[in-house]
Amino acid sequence: MDMKLNDFKVVSDNVDLDDYLFLYNYVRDNMEHPEWLGTFERNEIEDILTDGGKIWLYYDNDIPVCSVFYIPVKNKTLRKHNIDFDEGDTGSLGPIMVRKEYVGNGLQTAMMEVLNNYVTSIGKTHMFTKAHSDNIYSINNILKDGYRVVHEYVSDRGPTTVFIK
Repeated sequence: MDMKLNDFKVVSDNVDLDDYLFLYNYVRDNMEHPEWLGTFERNEIEDILTDGGKIWLYYDNDIPVCSVFYIPVKNKTLRKHNIDFDEGDTGSLGPIMVRKEYVGNGLQTAMMEVLNNYVTSIGKTHMFTKAHSDNIYSINNILKDGYRVVHEYVSDRGPTTVFIK
């Protein structure tokens, strides 16, 4: 199955949070290391969306298959991660999820490109993200997308690598 991002229907306004959480739980339940994804509760997602966050949720027919989440970032968070950029210029690449049946089609990279175009359109010049230090697949995609490592630390989810671009 060779699928490209534009083969799917995308919803990026008024995203159905039930569908998003279904995908989130499905992906997390099928990961060898679910702690790599972290945890988000519905109320946290709603707060982020109210504060300027944005979700792109992609469907194959009616099945949610992948998603990327833009999260506004605050100066406090940037300083905590040793990043000396301003929140007005900096956004955050939040969770990227791909349903296991669709992994290997370059969807993570394609969704990062969608997010890059979006953050440029809203005037952000820098992006912040982090990944579990053992998540080599995601780290490779993050580095290929122009991010650089700025900090590493151990969180409650394990070793974490912080990136900026």
